[in-house]
Amino acid sequence: MTDMRDFTDREGRTWTASVGEDTRRDYKGRFYLVMRPAEMPDEAVTLTDVRWNSRRTAQRTLETMSVVELRRRLRSALGRASEPVRVPALR
Repeated sequence: MTDMRDFTDREGRTWTASVGEDTRRDYKGRFYLVMRPAEMPDEAVTLTDVRWNSRRTAQRTLETMSVVELRRRLRSALGRASEPVRVPALR
């Protein structure tokens, strides 16, 4: 199983969806969804409302999510981000 998965948004930019871990929390809900533009790996948007109890469950879910679901989650996260997330310009 993998902790990362690449997909393209509706504009054709490549993003990497991955599993983040909050070690400050107790075991329940420790793992969450993170998305980064492939061309700007230092930029990230976290979806802390998408949580899993184990890395294995997070990996399995990430592997089986459709591209449509990943795009929907990305749009939602970008719209709710407290700080603007820089995204690569379209070519």
